[in-house]
Parts: sequence; structure tokens; C-alpha cells
Amino acid sequence: MGDVLGSLPPALAALGHDVRIIMPGYGKLWSRLQVSNEPIWRGQTMGTDFAVFETKHPSNGLTIYLVGHPVFDGERIYGGEDEDWRFTFFASATAEFAWNCWKPQVLHCHDWHTGMIPVWMHQDPEIATIFTIHNLKYQGPWRWKLERMTWCPWYMQGDHTMAAALLYADRVNAVSPTYAEEIRTPQYGEKLDGLLNFISGKLRGILNGIDLKDWNPSTDSRIPATYSVADLSGKAINKQALQQRMGLGVNPNTFLIGMVSRLVDQKGVDLLLQVAERLLAYTDTQVVVLGTGDRHYESGLWQMASSHPGRFAAFLTYDDDLSRLIYAGSDAFLMPSRFEPCGISQLLAMRYGTIPVVRRVGGLVDTVPPYDPTLQSGNGFCFDRYEAIDLYTALVRAWEAYRHRDSWQQLMRRVMSLDFSWERSALDYDAMYKDVCGLKEPTPEASAVAQFSIQQPPEQLAARAAAEALDPSPSPQLAPQRRFNPLSLLRRNDG
Repeated sequence: MGDVLGSLPPALAALGHDVRIIMPGYGKLWSRLQVSNEPIWRGQTMGTDFAVFETKHPSNGLTIYLVGHPVFDGERIYGGEDEDWRFTFFASATAEFAWNCWKPQVLHCHDWHTGMIPVWMHQDPEIATIFTIHNLKYQGPWRWKLERMTWCPWYMQGDHTMAAALLYADRVNAVSPTYAEEIRTPQYGEKLDGLLNFISGKLRGILNGIDLKDWNPSTDSRIPATYSVADLSGKAINKQALQQRMGLGVNPNTFLIGMVSRLVDQKGVDLLLQVAERLLAYTDTQVVVLGTGDRHYESGLWQMASSHPGRFAAFLTYDDDLSRLIYAGSDAFLMPSRFEPCGISQLLAMRYGTIPVVRRVGGLVDTVPPYDPTLQSGNGFCFDRYEAIDLYTALVRAWEAYRHRDSWQQLMRRVMSLDFSWERSALDYDAMYKDVCGLKEPTPEASAVAQFSIQQPPEQLAARAAAEALDPSPSPQLAPQRRFNPLSLLRRNDG
């Protein structure tokens, strides 16, 4: 999501849109941006005051609005017991600001954290909403909890924040065409496949892009040596630097696989741990992994690195400079994802001439067609089933292909020449914005939506029981304070 909001807005601005970003005023932002001490607007919602500050993006000059409140002051971005309240409050503050200060024609909302905004904007004819699904697995607080935190309009349907956003947004889009199709199936729908099929008429799939200026191996000052399609010689220098940095044996002929990832179930780390021993035993492959995440995956990678010094290295941290070195110095890049809405890493790897080894799922299907050495087509090495043997087979195929250096360099040049720029994706978003302007989707019938309601999991039932035991009858939440809207008043009087 950070990559999208950092790169898509300037591409849209280049098409003539007045693009402004509103986000929580996280603690680490105030020292990095030039922000006035005085807010441009003050408001109140969910029983507390907040202020909105204006600043400019340091690299592209676009306007950024920061929602200032003590709940965002810490260094933490996600997680914590108050996560549901924090982001629901942010969504409510954004709605207040849009109604009372700067009124856009389209509010583009991202993931469950902003999911209540389409609900509140549903009856405002002046503001259309687009809701982007970056990851369907994370769905936000359930309806019972929302009713205790904020205002839920009388017409609101949906079991939780994500479901409500899908129902009331004027357009819904996923971050790749294949993911937009996959989430309509039980395998990838996270129990929302029925609802997604119900709203499929307004569902789109638009592929993410990358910033080609920021990620450019011919000008990147943060890697040891630059290189290009015309001159690949710098790639070997970066490989040597990566081997030295990670404590691997320095050998230009060794097949080096890199992985930069969150270490969670989604990313296929368990498959890597299952095949690593065999891969290292039967090939001369080296493996380097950079990332943080679940403790058991971190422990497994650490043990693998300890057992195979010089062959397997794991850095359990986040390091942007090191990630660039991995993209630039590796021969192949590993993404054996269980599911992948779009994926940015495979695009960055190809930009740097590093060949992806991926599972054919989600956005990886749209960006990495299988390599065919006979036809000299395709971008990488793919496997279908989420099985260790399938990953192992794909890795061995890549290792074998690497031994044929002439065809491998042709493959490198081909993937480096691909256009995954945001300018291409921005045209699709531009068309969707124009399509949705002035449009309001009809209110879904409660009887039609009820068939897609899902049973609350045990942890939600326990949390609800505990909340009701502490406070059996919470105070009702007040509706947002909207500025006077004659059209809305007229519609109410007519109906």
C-alpha cells in the first residue's frame, strides 16, 4: 500500500488530476516533513477532537493532509489492541474533513482501514468512492464492535468493515486482474467470495506498477555498480558485493537466489525451508533472505543459515539499501506465495535483471509468464501447486537455465525492458475515476445481502461477550457533523 500511495498519485497528477493524500499523522512523520504548527482545520468525531495539518510530499510536491491526534503519536503503524479504534477514527476524521473542508469528487480508499468511508459517503451525491483491495485477508472490526465505536447508518449492511466497504463503494478494484478473479472463489475469497460475486458488476482489477525513476539500475546510486540492458557488466560487481556483505562464498559462477519478504504464511517461507536442504545438497546454489515476521519462520531461517554458512544467509531485519543490493546482485528472485494480490518485488527484481521464480497465483500470473527457452519467451520460472516438490522443480529448472549464459543474458535483457510503470496503470485508474464521477450505486437490499452473512469466529464471540459484560449498553454514537447540503435535505424531504 505504501508503494502504491507513493507512486500512483504523481502519475495521476501528470494526467491533470488534483490529487491529495490524507493519512494518519504518525509520530515519525513530523520530524521528516515540513509541517506548520497551526492546523488548517479542526474537528471532532467519535467523542474526541482532532486537527488536520497540511504539508507537501518531499519528492513530488503533492499536498498531504495529516490527521493529528495523540493516538498516532507513537512509532507504531499497525497492530496493538487499539488498532480497530485507531483506523476507524481515522476513517471518520477523513469523512468529516471531506464534508466540511476540502470536498473531492472521488475519495479513493485503501483496505479495511478506510472501509467505513464508502458507507458514510453512500448518500452524498457529490462524492463518489473507490475502494481498493490490497489484501482481502485483513477485514477489520466486526459490526458489533463498530456499533460501539462509531456511527453505523441505518442502511448499513455487512458483517465487518471490509464487507461494508465492498457493498457501499461505487467501484471496487483489486490490485491485479487475476486477483480480482481469484477472490471470487472459495479458495482465495476469505469467506467473502459470495459477496464479491454479488458485487462483481462494479469489481475491477488494475495491476500495480513501480517507479521506474527511483528503481533504475543504470542510475541507482545506492548499489555498488550501475548497469543497463546495453551493458550488464555491473551486475557481476553487485553480485560479488552481495556475497561479501552476506558472508557467502565469493564465486561469480554460483547461482545466487535472493528473497526479500515479510516472513508470514502468505509468502511461502515454509516451502523454502522444506526444499533448502535438498537444493543446497544437489546444486551449488546460494540463498539469501531479507525480512522480518513470524518468530517460527525467523527461527527456521536462522537455523538454516547456521547449518550452512557460506551457502545460506538470512538477515532478519528491514533494510532498504540491502534490499536494493539483493535485487541488483542476485541471479534469481524467489516468490513462492500462497496467495499474492499483485506483488511489487517481482517487478523490482525484473527491473534489475533478476529472474523471478514464482508460484502462478494472483498478480504473479499477470506479470511473470513462464519462460520457454525454445521460443525465447516468458519472464521467469513458475509452478502451480503449493507443494515443496513443485517449488524444488522450478528452482532446479532455473539453476539449469543459468548454466546457459547466452540465453540467460537474453532473458535478463528481456525482463529489464518490460514496462511496469505507473503511467500505464494510471490510465486505467483515470478511466475508472471518470466512469464513477457523479455516480452513486443503489443501496443494496438487506434481504439480498443477508445470504452472504458469515458466522462470527469463536474469538469474536468471546470478545463481544467480554465487551458486553463490561458495558452492557454503550452510549449510541452520533452521526457525523456534515455541513449543510441542500440537495441532501431535499432528498430527505421527498422521501
